[in-house]
Amino acid sequence: MIAGFLITFRETLEAALVVGIVLAYLARIGQPGYKKFVWWGILFGVLVSIAGALIFTALFEGLSGRTEEILEGALMFIAAGLLTTMILWMAKQGKYVTQELQERVSHEIGERHAVGILALVFFAVLREGMETVIFLEAASRVEETSILGPLLGIGIALMVGWTFFWGATKLRIQWFFKVTSIILIFFAAGLVAHGVHEFQEAGVFPFLIENVWDINWLINEKGASGSILKALFGYNGDPSFIGVVSWSVYLILIFGVYGSIEKFSNGLKK
Repeated sequence: MIAGFLITFRETLEAALVVGIVLAYLARIGQPGYKKFVWWGILFGVLVSIAGALIFTALFEGLSGRTEEILEGALMFIAAGLLTTMILWMAKQGKYVTQELQERVSHEIGERHAVGILALVFFAVLREGMETVIFLEAASRVEETSILGPLLGIGIALMVGWTFFWGATKLRIQWFFKVTSIILIFFAAGLVAHGVHEFQEAGVFPFLIENVWDINWLINEKGASGSILKALFGYNGDPSFIGVVSWSVYLILIFGVYGSIEKFSNGLKK
C-alpha cells in the first residue's frame, strides 16, 4: 500500500504540474480558447494509459516457473532503470521545466498548432501513466497490493498540484521531489535486489552464499514492520551475497551521482 501510494503520488504530481503549468500560462497570456485542447490531451492520455495497463497486466497472467521468474526479474530491472532515470533527470532539469513548457506552448500558439498543445499534454500524461503501470506492477511483486494506496496517492497529488499552481499554498514543490526522490532511490535499490533474486531462482545468476544472515527472527520481512521496510527500502531478512552487493552498490552509485547533480545545480544557483 505504501509503495503504491508513493508511486502514484509522485507520478500523478508530475503530470498534474505539467498540466497546471500549461493552464496557468494560457490564462496568463490571455489564450483561454486553447484550454479545451489541454483537457482533451488529459483524457486521451488517461484512456491510453488504462489500455496499456490492461495489456501489460495480461502479459503476466498465466505465467509460471522459470519463465515467470525471468520476466519478473527483467521487470524489476526495467522499473529500477526507469525510476533512476526519472529521479536523476528531475534533479538535473526540474528547475527548467516551467520555462521549457511555457516556451513550447508559446511556439504552438504562435504557429496556431492547437493540436500541438494537445499532443504536449497527451504525451506528458501518457508517459507518467505508463511509468505508473510498470512501477505498480513491479511493486505488486514485492508487497501485497491494495487499491487504497494508489487511489490516495492520485487524490493527494491532484490536490497538491491544484493548490500550488492556483496560489492556495506557498509550499516549495522542490521539497516534495527531493524527499520522494530519496525514498524512491531506496525503493529502486530494492527492485534491483529483488530482480537479482528472481534471476537466481531461475538459475541465471549464481547464489554464491545463499543467506549472508537471517534476522527474520528480529524483523520478519512478512510481518507488519518488515513489509513496510521491504516495500520502501528493499529489506530482506535473509538475503543472498549477490543480493546484498547489488543493493549496496546501486545505492552508493546512485546517491553519488544524485549528490553530484544536486551540488552542481546549487553551484549554478549561486
